[in-house]
Amino acid sequence: MSLRFGYGTNGFANHRLDDALAVIAELGYAGVALTLDHAHLDPFQPYLLKQVDAVATALHHHGLAVVIETGARYLLSPRRKHAPTLLDDDADVRIDFLRRAIDIAADLEAEAVSFWSGVSTVDRWDRLVSGCAAVVEHAGRRGVKLGFEPEPGMVVDTIERWARLREDLGAPPEFGLTLDIGHCRAVEPHDVPDCVRLAGPHLVNVQIDDMRRGVHEHLEFGEGEIDFPPVLAALAEAGYTGLVAVELPRHSHDAPGVAARSIGFLRAADWVGRCLTAIAKDPQQITVLFPAVRRHVGRERADDARVRLLAAAPEWAEELYRYGDNDEKRAVLLGLPAIDDTGRHVELLHDALRSNDTRLISAALGPYSAHLDPAAWRHGVLKAVFMGLHLSTVHDLDRRADAELGRMLDGLHREREAARRTMPADALALKERLI
Repeated sequence: MSLRFGYGTNGFANHRLDDALAVIAELGYAGVALTLDHAHLDPFQPYLLKQVDAVATALHHHGLAVVIETGARYLLSPRRKHAPTLLDDDADVRIDFLRRAIDIAADLEAEAVSFWSGVSTVDRWDRLVSGCAAVVEHAGRRGVKLGFEPEPGMVVDTIERWARLREDLGAPPEFGLTLDIGHCRAVEPHDVPDCVRLAGPHLVNVQIDDMRRGVHEHLEFGEGEIDFPPVLAALAEAGYTGLVAVELPRHSHDAPGVAARSIGFLRAADWVGRCLTAIAKDPQQITVLFPAVRRHVGRERADDARVRLLAAAPEWAEELYRYGDNDEKRAVLLGLPAIDDTGRHVELLHDALRSNDTRLISAALGPYSAHLDPAAWRHGVLKAVFMGLHLSTVHDLDRRADAELGRMLDGLHREREAARRTMPADALALKERLI
C-alpha cells in the first residue's frame, strides 16, 4: 500500500487557509499538517467554534485528513520565539494552548496533535513530566492521540529520550511519537531507515523534508542529506498508516510550485522504495518492475530509479540489457560501476558502441569504460566524435588519451575536410594536444 502524503500549512503562510487547503487537495495530497497560527485557525480568536466548523467542512469537502501542529513561532509571545515552553516558569500558557489544540483536533477528527519539549540550560525534567501529564490527561478525555516530537537541541532530542519521558508518564496509550525524518540524520545514533524502524511501533505523525535543500529540489533520490526510497520503504514496512507531511516552512513564496514538485518526488520515491522491498523478497521481480519505471517516476528520475533497482538485483544486468529498450539499456550501462568492479559485463559496452544511439554510446564511455582495452576505448571515443557527442561525456579522457588516439582523430579530421564537413572544436583541441 502506498504511503499517505500530506503538506504543512506553515509552507502556505502567504495563503488564506481555505485557499491553501484547496491547492493541497488539487495536487493530490491525502491530508494537511495544520499549524495553528495567527493566520491559520488561531486558537485564541473570537468565534473559534465557528471557524473550526468552517475548517472541518473544508477538510471534508476536499477529502483531506489532518494532524495538528503546534510549532507556531510567535503565537504565544510576540517577542520570544516558541515561548513559553513546557519547561518555562509560565508553562501554564503552553499547557493551555496545547489543551486548546487538543479540543480543535477532537472537533476536526484529527489523527494527532504534535508538540515538543523546549530548551533549558537547567534540569527541569520533573516540570516537563508534570506538564506532559496534564496534556495527556486532557487528550485522554477528548480521545485524541498525541505525537511528541524529539527535536535537536531540545531537552527531548532523541527517540531514547522520548522513551524515557513516556515511561515516566506511565506509558499512556495517548502518548505517541512524531518523527521528523530530517532529525534522524541530525541527532539519532542510527542510520535513517533504522531510526524509522525503531520509531515505527509508536509513530502517530511523520514530518519529512531535507535539511540541506528540500525534497522539491531533488532530481535524484539520494542527492541531498536524506536517501528517500529506503526511508519511505522502512515506514511502509513498519506498518505506518498515518500522514507523511512535507514540512517546508521557508518556501511559502512558491508554495504551489514547491508542493507540486514535492508530491511528484515523494510518489516516485515511494514507488521505488516499494520496488526495492519487492526485489529483496524476490529478485526476479526486477524483470517486471524495470520496464515500468518511467511510467511511475517520470523521465527525469527514470535513470536513477533503474540504477537503484539494478543495484538490488545485479545478477539480472545482462538479461535486462538484452531485452530492454534503449532507455533501459542505458540505465544498465550507467549502473554497471556500482554492481561490478571486475569487468565481466564489458561485452555490454561493446554492444552499445556498435549502436547508433548517442545515449548508449555516452553511457558506454562512462566510468565502466575503464574495463575496455585501449583499442576498443579509442574506437569508442572516435565513434563519439563521429556521432557529435561532446568529449566531456568520456570518462578519464585526459589520462587515457594517447598519440594513437591523436592519429585516429587526425585521420577523421582529414576525411571531414575532404568532405567539406567540420570537426567538433573539442575534438580538434584534443587532436592538437596529442600529435
